[in-house]
Amino acid sequence: MDVKAAPNGVATIEDRILRITGYYGYYPGYSSQKPELEAPPADVSLQTGWERAGLRDNCISIMKKDTTHSSVSRCHTGMTYSNSCNSTRRKLFHMSSTEDSSSPIFEMDSRSSQSSKSNRIESSSGGEGGQSNQENQQENHEKSRCQSCTSTFLKVIWGFLIILSVSSSWVGTTQIVKITYKNFYCPFFMTWFSTNWNIMFFPVYYSGHLATAQEKQSLIQKIRECSRIFGEDGLTLKLFLKRTAPFSILWTLTNYLYLLALKKLTATDVSALFCCNKAFMFLLSWIVLKDKFMGVRIVATIMAITGIVMMAYADGFHGDSIIGVALAVGSASASALYKVLFKMFLGTANFGEAAHFFSTVGFFNLIFISCTPIILYFTKVEHWSSFSALPWGYLCGVAGLWLAFNILVNVGVVLTYPILISIGTVLSVPGNAAIDLLKHEVIFSVVRLGATIIICIGFLLMLLPEEWDEITLRFINSLKEKKTEEHAEDVADAGVHTRSRSRANGTVSIPLS
Repeated sequence: MDVKAAPNGVATIEDRILRITGYYGYYPGYSSQKPELEAPPADVSLQTGWERAGLRDNCISIMKKDTTHSSVSRCHTGMTYSNSCNSTRRKLFHMSSTEDSSSPIFEMDSRSSQSSKSNRIESSSGGEGGQSNQENQQENHEKSRCQSCTSTFLKVIWGFLIILSVSSSWVGTTQIVKITYKNFYCPFFMTWFSTNWNIMFFPVYYSGHLATAQEKQSLIQKIRECSRIFGEDGLTLKLFLKRTAPFSILWTLTNYLYLLALKKLTATDVSALFCCNKAFMFLLSWIVLKDKFMGVRIVATIMAITGIVMMAYADGFHGDSIIGVALAVGSASASALYKVLFKMFLGTANFGEAAHFFSTVGFFNLIFISCTPIILYFTKVEHWSSFSALPWGYLCGVAGLWLAFNILVNVGVVLTYPILISIGTVLSVPGNAAIDLLKHEVIFSVVRLGATIIICIGFLLMLLPEEWDEITLRFINSLKEKKTEEHAEDVADAGVHTRSRSRANGTVSIPLS
């Protein structure tokens, strides 16, 4: 190091040391401006300044570690500031100022207060948004509840109307057949004539589609869409003969046996015995389709069989009574077989597919079964004098009510609950009983009346859903929970009243362990 750069070498070295280290807030020229009297001798200053302060090694290390050669040369040439000294001094001054001042704390406080305010604003805005979302959810929930209640109410209203329509159409069909038999007894011709009216099923459906649908389809498009019930390829000649023939035969057999039974028995007895088709359908579905076994339906089947036996015994097992019961039971069995086979081969169908299927059955009946009434006419099994002598009014009435019954049964499944359709069917029994009692003056014996009631109860048991026992248990448990909650609330209210009374009297009740 060059210590001869200034007259007072010690002062120059101290200045350089203090400039580099920024020792105690040193200002330039501090040591050089000191009076000579205050400056110690050179030897003493070197001894005291270097050894007492303990800065010799630090100064050498700092000077050796100086980053730029220009800063060292400036210090040697007696410059007042170097870059490194200035930066180091500024850093130290800044550190000392931050230690003494409290402005950064205020800045942090202000920042924290600003952040807390912003958080409060965000939380308040989030709370308002949450409240608005809750209100929207409540409004949507209320709207959905109102819509569900409205749809349920409309279904109930439609169900009530369809119940009356189904029962009245079936009662009207049965009673008109009984009236027609007084002058014209040709049950197969009546069955064939009524089945031909099924051709009108699809035109009625398509007219309703044109009146109600927003996106209307052409007749060809609708026929192709509804013919998918027979398969993906639609209705072909092979499928027309294979799928329609057995159902058409079962349809004709069901109606023909029903009309034959009306000749032997009253309308009430035949309609009650026909309700046994639910029991037979359950047995066939359990055996053929492997449906779920239900004990309550077995009980209903036993009740139906008991009613059949009682109905046959009501007149003492006479010829007409036994034959009539057998014909009615055969009609119910054919109906059950028709429904089970439909479910097996065709599955479920919507209203359009059902309309297409019924019209197809009508066409098959018109084409292939028309030869049967002709044969019966020429063999004089079912003979009439001339076509003008036929009771066309009654025939058209029977056919029209039968078609209306089938349409209502299929429409009712879309508009209301299917169970209501079955209730409408079983209500035809008391409807026929009322007409037989008032108009035909039929006297019901106790056995016949008991058999009818047992069959109707068995029919209603068949309408129970598969999980009726679980639903019943849930309902009973819910009632028990409500009772326990009400009892707990009553006990709590009683405890509150006793405490308030004891406090009012100035007494305190101490619970005993």
